[in-house]
Amino acid sequence: MNSPKIGIIMGSKSDLPVMQDAADVLTELGVEYEITVVSAHRTPDRMFTYAREAAGRGIKVIIAGAGGAAHLPGMVASLTHLPVIGVPVKSSNSIDGWDSILSILQMPNGIPVATVALNAAKNAGILAAQIISTADETIVKNLIVFKENLKKKVEESAEEMLKDLK
Repeated sequence: MNSPKIGIIMGSKSDLPVMQDAADVLTELGVEYEITVVSAHRTPDRMFTYAREAAGRGIKVIIAGAGGAAHLPGMVASLTHLPVIGVPVKSSNSIDGWDSILSILQMPNGIPVATVALNAAKNAGILAAQIISTADETIVKNLIVFKENLKKKVEESAEEMLKDLK
């Protein structure tokens, strides 16, 4: 088994149902990843260690999901040179997810966090794979197949709809 290229972290285990989508799509695309809980507020030392050591362990991109105040993606981005993709999570203490979206999206200049839509961990996984595909031809091929399959599903859906209308 190769060392993980993508780190998937989340502020709480309760975020796993959303963040699992990133893991699932990375598996489908043949990308090695690791997944764990790292809370910016409850375990700041763990967050500092994770962010500072990720590159040295071979991580190329970090996907960070968080709900509520959602400080995890931005704090991690402030501690590493690696690209960070933030996933705003609509959590039980969230204001319809807007607090999470804005906390991740509105980063100050110099500390960018790529931000996907609310609960869109699958898109974060795809984006992470696209980033590392610039140096991995196998992942390029897997992404091409993945996108072709998306196209086929839409075309099949359109054909089914036409049949239903007749």
